Amino acid sequence: MPTNQPDSHKIQAWSLINRKYLGQGVRVKRFRRPKRSQIRNRVLLAILMAKDIKLSRLAEDLSVSSRSVSAWVYEGRIPSKNNMDKTCRLLGYPPNVLFNEALLRQSPILCQPTPSRFMKRSMNNSPRCNVILTGLCMVYDLSVTDVSIWIGIHPGTFRKWLHYSHLPTLALQEKAETFFRIPRHILFADCETP
Repeated sequence: MPTNQPDSHKIQAWSLINRKYLGQGVRVKRFRRPKRSQIRNRVLLAILMAKDIKLSRLAEDLSVSSRSVSAWVYEGRIPSKNNMDKTCRLLGYPPNVLFNEALLRQSPILCQPTPSRFMKRSMNNSPRCNVILTGLCMVYDLSVTDVSIWIGIHPGTFRKWLHYSHLPTLALQEKAETFFRIPRHILFADCETP
């Protein structure tokens, strides 16, 4: 006479395993970590990350679907004129910065020599900051010190660019443009000309 002892034992074991892992809850990250080649609108994602605005919240504020906003960021789609105007008003940037068509057609991977890690303490609550540059460091998970070394400037100089919206010289703007592969008029859109 066969017994069901081994089968019930297996079910109980699986039950305990599932209870152990499922009981801990699910940890959802604030932003999903996309592959670098998946980001088409790096500037829009950088601004959202620096301002800590989730894609779903932006979609809700604009009264559009989350799928539409995801398509703007990850597929490089251009929103309708009405949605573009609302997005620009909400985020405080002109359309040629948020939805630059030439920039959306390319999605370069930065050539960083070694792995790097963005530190949250790099975010400063200064009254003015370069949101786009800070957000790009967050998007690519780049340390402020590493970026400054790779660009060839002093870390303190790069921090001035980030925290005080200091507009660098034309030669240094070109170095940053070459590294990030974003035109300098977009990279330094938050800086006021002297």
